[in-house]
Amino acid sequence: LPKPTCCARSVPQLTQLLSVAAEKVTSLGKDWHRPCLRCEKCNKTLTSGGHAEHDGKPYCNHPCYAALFGPKGFGRGGAESHTFK
Repeated sequence: LPKPTCCARSVPQLTQLLSVAAEKVTSLGKDWHRPCLRCEKCNKTLTSGGHAEHDGKPYCNHPCYAALFGPKGFGRGGAESHTFK
């Protein structure tokens, strides 16, 4: 099984990870271990094709991507009430 390009895990870590989730997913033009495909902001595990992208990094659609990169202002998609520090 070729090593996905998502992380630099050691061989024991990779073996343990693959025993838990033996499949890889492809997203944003590269291969990921399923548990490694996570939102850059909140660290939530994402599904291939079920997330947003900004500058080549994955984000969950709501609230992270919407709050960080969506339209700003009252009544714009419901993300205005979610803030990050």
